[in-house]
Amino acid sequence: MGLRFGTRASHSPWVDTVWTCTSERVAEMTSVATACWGLVFWEHEGRAYAGISGPQTGAGAAPVPEGATFVGIEFAVGTSLRAVPTAALVDGGVELPEVTRGTFRLDGVRWETPRADDAETLVDRLVRSGSVVRDPLVAEIRRAHRPAVSGRTVERRFRAATGLTRGAVRQIERARRAAAILAAGVPVADVVVRLGYFDEPHLARALRRYVGRTARDLRTGTGGAIALDLDHPTTS
Repeated sequence: MGLRFGTRASHSPWVDTVWTCTSERVAEMTSVATACWGLVFWEHEGRAYAGISGPQTGAGAAPVPEGATFVGIEFAVGTSLRAVPTAALVDGGVELPEVTRGTFRLDGVRWETPRADDAETLVDRLVRSGSVVRDPLVAEIRRAHRPAVSGRTVERRFRAATGLTRGAVRQIERARRAAAILAAGVPVADVVVRLGYFDEPHLARALRRYVGRTARDLRTGTGGAIALDLDHPTTS
C-alpha cells in the first residue's frame, strides 16, 4: 500500500475540492500540478501540523512521512489569502506556526482545525473575516463570461489573483482530467479527441509535465504513489 486518497466536491463557490489522505509504508510520492492553492492539516506521531500549499506548475517528487493523516482544502481558482498573495505561493508553500491538535493560527487569528466533513465551516469563517478574498473578474471568466474590460486587463488581474496565466490553468486542468479518464479506462485516442490534444505525443508530453505519469502508467495503476485520487477523481 502507498497513499489512500479520498476527495469530494464542495457546495461552496470558494472551494474546489476537499481531500483526505493516509500514508502507508511510503517514503515518496509524485506531486501533481494544480492550479489551486490550499490549506493542509496533518498529524504524524502524535503531533499536529498545518500549512498553505501553492499552485504547482509541474509534477515532482515529494517526501511523505509514514503513518501520517491529512485533510486538505483546495480553494477555487481566483481566491486568495489576504495575508499571502497567491503569486508568492506558486511552486511552494508555507508551514503555519503555533499549531495544536485542535487549532492553528492564520492571518493573526486562531482557528479551529477542520475535519473533512466540515471544511466549509472554516472556509465560511475565513471569508466572513476577510482572510480569504477573491477577484470577481476571475470568477466571471471561469464561468465563461466576457468581462467589459480589455484582454490585457483580464490577463493582468487573472495572473495577480492566481499566480498563473489563463493558458497555464487550462493546461494543468486538462492534464489532470486526462489522467482521471485514462485511469478510468478510456482509450488514449479517445482522450486526445475528447480533450482537444493535437495528437498522442502531445498528450504524452502534457502527462509527463503535469502528472508525472505515462498513459500506460495511469491505465495500469503503476508508477508508485501519486497525489491524485484516481479511484474517485474530481474531473470538472
